[in-house]
Amino acid sequence: MKAVTWQGKRDVRVDDVPDARITEPTDAVIRVTTTAICGSDLHLYEPLAPFMTPGDIMGHETMGVVEEVGAQVGGLTAGDRVVVPFQICCGECFMCGQGLHTQCETTQVRDYGMGAALYGYTKLYGQVPGGQAEYLRVRQAQFAPIKVPADGPDERYIYLSDVLPTAWQAVEYAGVPDGGSLVVLGLGPIGDMACRIALHRGHRVIGVDPVPERRARVAERGADVLDPDAGNDLPGVIREMTDGRGPDSVIDAVGLEAHGSPVAGFAQKIAGMLPGSVAEPMMQKAGIDRLAALKQAIEIVRRGGTISISGVYGGMADPLPMLTLFDKQIQLRMGQANVRRWSDEIMKLLTDDDPLGVEGFHTHRRPLDQAPQAYEAFQAKTDGTVKVLLSP
Repeated sequence: MKAVTWQGKRDVRVDDVPDARITEPTDAVIRVTTTAICGSDLHLYEPLAPFMTPGDIMGHETMGVVEEVGAQVGGLTAGDRVVVPFQICCGECFMCGQGLHTQCETTQVRDYGMGAALYGYTKLYGQVPGGQAEYLRVRQAQFAPIKVPADGPDERYIYLSDVLPTAWQAVEYAGVPDGGSLVVLGLGPIGDMACRIALHRGHRVIGVDPVPERRARVAERGADVLDPDAGNDLPGVIREMTDGRGPDSVIDAVGLEAHGSPVAGFAQKIAGMLPGSVAEPMMQKAGIDRLAALKQAIEIVRRGGTISISGVYGGMADPLPMLTLFDKQIQLRMGQANVRRWSDEIMKLLTDDDPLGVEGFHTHRRPLDQAPQAYEAFQAKTDGTVKVLLSP
């Protein structure tokens, strides 16, 4: 089958790879109808390259049609249409029972001390072949896949795999009070969708991003928008917009791709050029995350407010301004989205009315064999690229 494979930093290719097949009784195989490039995939494209191996199959946002199921997979049959959450979870362990599916004890990657295995996402998360391919072996298929109606375009449901639950959890964790205010730092796919969800709930939303096209998308939905590169005192401007206090909540939807940390950025580039055996411990232990967005969130949020972190951080952190966090009584919530915890609630909004605008959310749809060009455009933020869907 054809699949998008990682071959090196900024080098992804479409190759022939072995067909996906059932190897465990809890497996299923789906024919992929739509897969997507996630902002997190860009971390693999460059900063997290030390944790990748040439030939790794990319992708963790996938949906398709069931071709075959294992002997222990109940509730799914050939022909069912499903969305596959990005994390692999059993639904039966203690952590799944707590709604913490990204901590699933059945699939935890204990060799690296990490949580549940993820599709297409580095040795840290199990090095499981991803869904940017013609077929996908779905693990823990007795629980994880989300059955969706047979009607409606893929664009209505594909974001259940990651974007919708990640943005939904970010807003939930932000704890915005009724009539409250929310700042979203970073208006890529997750930040954009978080704005839409918060606006749908009636919150005041201020979106911050340096890319004009991204600001325009959010402004069209009713959010106020700001350019962090405009040369103004961004925290001061936001305080003026929020009764002099700052917003009730801030979502950091940027993560380790943040601009504004030149030393950490340089260290990431150096790590990317080192042999894997040297770069891995450097990324894990040397504290080279790019925390510009998180530090800005700490400065922006009002005293007693909440910061919700959905942006991915890949190494051990730089020193945090703990005095400020403590003095301002700031609450922090974060983590990979627990997809199945939120999916039923989100499904109620995937109606013909499309209140979140999911069907028009993507900016580009390309055939699978154009994935290398799509990755390049997405990373460079050219051609108005915010969200790319791939058609195998």
